Amino acid sequence: MILLANEVVVFLFLEAVLLVLLTVALVNTLSILKSWDFSATTPAQYALEKRAYLVVLVILGTLFFKILLLPFFSHTVDQLAAIVPGAMCGAGVIESNGYGPVLLLLKVVILFLAGVWLMANHEDLQAEDHPHLPAKFRFFLLIYAAVALESVLDWLYLTNISTLTPVQCCSGIYGAAGSGNPLPLGLDVPTLLILFYLLFALVVVLGLMRYNFLHLLTSAAFLYFGYFAVVYFFGTYVYELPTHKCPFCMLQKEYYYVGYLLWGSLFAGTFFGVAGFVLRILLGKDVGYTQRWAVAFHCLFVITCSLYVGVFYLKNGVLLT
Repeated sequence: MILLANEVVVFLFLEAVLLVLLTVALVNTLSILKSWDFSATTPAQYALEKRAYLVVLVILGTLFFKILLLPFFSHTVDQLAAIVPGAMCGAGVIESNGYGPVLLLLKVVILFLAGVWLMANHEDLQAEDHPHLPAKFRFFLLIYAAVALESVLDWLYLTNISTLTPVQCCSGIYGAAGSGNPLPLGLDVPTLLILFYLLFALVVVLGLMRYNFLHLLTSAAFLYFGYFAVVYFFGTYVYELPTHKCPFCMLQKEYYYVGYLLWGSLFAGTFFGVAGFVLRILLGKDVGYTQRWAVAFHCLFVITCSLYVGVFYLKNGVLLT
């Protein structure tokens, strides 16, 4: 039944088409890397340059659509909650089997890798002699391996979702209905919030000072603790319910799809914070605008989170407890 759902059919079809396009690009990429010599003036090199241009267009378009497919995957999983017993939103569907969390993490990693490739391609096209073409094509090989693994996991995940066995709802998964402290390092919520805002200040300062490696470390830490801060504190103000702790429900129309803004800005800030260091290694040069965009997206994320708390307090005169 899962494979017959309209969203699943469309999703798997699009993923299959993109994989075929990337496979065609892979075959040509290997051929180009084997014989590429930009300093040569032979007919064979000119033919390689023309083919490389077409391959870049194929990769560029395919990766762009791969990025767009992540929100569609989220929508698809959310729609499946209607036919998976016990699921109130996408959280229960993702956790319905062991492949779901791994697949979701891999999709986020591919999103990051695709973004880095797009930036590397942009830098390469700015130079007349395409100095970064071998580097970006070798990086594409890593992306293709990740996408091929993702395709396998797509099938394993979707074909192992049961419509007969009940799954946990988001309250059960994220600790509202359970016992124990779900926060990392044994933190309580006030301490988590102090750490959250301290890391945010550190991310901004290091980004403006352009310390690539330190910015990478703090951005990764901010992503980790920011996730918990949203699920276990800021998200409750989105839902206006202290017991509702879920990263998926805020993606629904009832909450004006604000989850896409929150998670999108957090990921984008982290991406640009990490990408600057990765591009320095990959291309051997600084890409200065990455830190500015990282700071901008992190500020958008923190302002949005804080506004929900502030507006709730102004309307009700109390904070959720």
